[in-house]
Amino acid sequence: MAEDAAAWQAPGRWRSSSIRAAAHPYDTLGREVNANREAQLGNSAMANSVTLVEVGPRDGLQSEPKIMPTAEKVEFIRRSVDAGITRIEVVSFVNPKRVPQMADAEEVLARLPRDGRASYIGLILNMKGYERARAAKVDEVGYAVVATDTFAQKNQGMTSAETVAAWQEVGALAKKDGVKSSVIIGGAFGCPFEGEVPPERIVDIAHRCAEVSPAEICLADTIGCADPRRVTDLIQRVKAAFPAMPIRVHLHNTRNTGLANAYAAVEAGAQFLDASTGGIGGCPFAPRATGNIPLEDLLYMLNRMGVSTGVDLDKVIATAQWVEDRLGKPLPAMLGKAGVFPNAS
Repeated sequence: MAEDAAAWQAPGRWRSSSIRAAAHPYDTLGREVNANREAQLGNSAMANSVTLVEVGPRDGLQSEPKIMPTAEKVEFIRRSVDAGITRIEVVSFVNPKRVPQMADAEEVLARLPRDGRASYIGLILNMKGYERARAAKVDEVGYAVVATDTFAQKNQGMTSAETVAAWQEVGALAKKDGVKSSVIIGGAFGCPFEGEVPPERIVDIAHRCAEVSPAEICLADTIGCADPRRVTDLIQRVKAAFPAMPIRVHLHNTRNTGLANAYAAVEAGAQFLDASTGGIGGCPFAPRATGNIPLEDLLYMLNRMGVSTGVDLDKVIATAQWVEDRLGKPLPAMLGKAGVFPNAS
């Protein structure tokens, strides 16, 4: 761990090279100092592309009071695939009494097109959920562990350590079964009940989760309390500990910092970003955990930055309008209200 500690940059020191470059971008004549800027940008970890994971059909719909019919859920997912989204969190295999919006998980999966254009993810919280997901033939399972005891008890009826131990059992079985599995660390940036969560604790949880070789580690800002510096720091710490491990980030826009945090995540080297069409969603077991970052708003920002996603923005905007009509209420996303700037790529 000492070597890992030396590899990360100390908390509180912002490593965003492009932000630093913007601090003094012009010389005394108002001309951009290109040489300095290019030298600074050369140290940026930002990739030219990122994969967007649509979580609207699961995380988006699970907190909506109006339950979307199965056929409409399938249409939502079909539209997302048609827009070019290649990974979609479609259902969760949880107790239908606690989350009735997900009671039709098996039926949804049975109706989905299996043409290879998208990988369908099912969220699970325990071994029973895994067994249901495996029987329903999901392409991937995402297992949620929780960073604090109080939140873990509310979410899964376990302690934090017990959620990790349960993941290790499920992850080992999934590997044996040939089922792709990923681990999601909920409350990675803060807990609605216990407050701040030390980043060292998240790295320790990641170490224990990595013992069974997940396909990726997802850092989840379940209640939307993160800030860009914290996002950058935590990603750098996890990447230092596991250089070959793909990093996914799940962000909420509870306090209107979601897009700034997404920018920080991409610049820090995250390969996957979760978002929901229209910005719908939240966690039913975390107070005031409002919607995910809106997929269309995120996509617009990435397009303007020149970061490739392979997703059709116009189709996502159309899908958001379709979802808004079905839910019968305005959605949080801004792009549907403001429109796409004419020069957007």
